[in-house]
Amino acid sequence: MSGLVLSDSQVALVRSLCELMVPGSERVGAEVYVDAVLARLPEGERAGMIACFTALADCVDGGEDALRERQFTPEFGAVRAMACEAYYADFVAPGAAGPGAYEEIDFRFPLADRVKKDWSYLGVRS
Repeated sequence: MSGLVLSDSQVALVRSLCELMVPGSERVGAEVYVDAVLARLPEGERAGMIACFTALADCVDGGEDALRERQFTPEFGAVRAMACEAYYADFVAPGAAGPGAYEEIDFRFPLADRVKKDWSYLGVRS
């Protein structure tokens, strides 16, 4: 299913790269977060970020070894930052299996447990 600004193939690419960089990302629907963030960027910045994902497309089939060869490139850094943000912000897309990062890494303290995350500023309704 295509996203707000990403095509079907781009959604699949973002999902795969996020999962490769941050295991668990696919389970929380990190591609929904990335798509929503990209939709809020100015066109030039959005195109640049999409180009970063596209530049790493060959790493999906090559796995960790292929990704390791690209770890010092600007594209790797940009995609890794987006994947980490999507996962460790404790985002769980509507309908995604979850659990979110906080539960998985046992990030628990009284205030965090009471927070109801609201992603509506990204246009994502839970």
